[in-house]
Amino acid sequence: MAVVVTHSRRSICSCIFALLLAIPAGIVLADDGDYPRAIAGPVEARVLKVRDGDTVEVEAFVWPMQAVQVAVRLKGIDAPEKRGRCEAEKAAAEIAKDRLVALIGSGDVTLTGISGDKYFGRVLATLSVPGQPDLGRVLLREGLVVRYEGGKRRDWCDGTLPADLSAVDAGGRRKG
Repeated sequence: MAVVVTHSRRSICSCIFALLLAIPAGIVLADDGDYPRAIAGPVEARVLKVRDGDTVEVEAFVWPMQAVQVAVRLKGIDAPEKRGRCEAEKAAAEIAKDRLVALIGSGDVTLTGISGDKYFGRVLATLSVPGQPDLGRVLLREGLVVRYEGGKRRDWCDGTLPADLSAVDAGGRRKG
């Protein structure tokens, strides 16, 4: 059995016209100015995946019985890339990632200082666990990442990586 739905051209045009009038009036679309640019937190979350030394995927518990999955870039740092241009960068990326995994431990974290990122669907935040208020600072202090406030990224292949970087274990301690 086929159902045929017909609409008059006039009723469709009337609906489109009404929508076009409503959009500038703010009835259909919300203004970007209505949304906060930053949230102080804290927001409790569970790490689902550590992508690399400065980005994790979390399930953030934003309301009771409500969660949002989002990528979180650790604020203020830049880690070497897993798909880097040279073997030194790739090796350094693996060390930074392993250390972040060790710091996160069970996966329960807290996000603070949350703001939008330049890439849609990702946020910037300070990531903490009990006893460590800023995991990015730990990685920075251990020399596994560099300070980053936007702009040009560090060239990890310029020959200035510490020669003994591979001597750092997942606990952030020098081997041997």
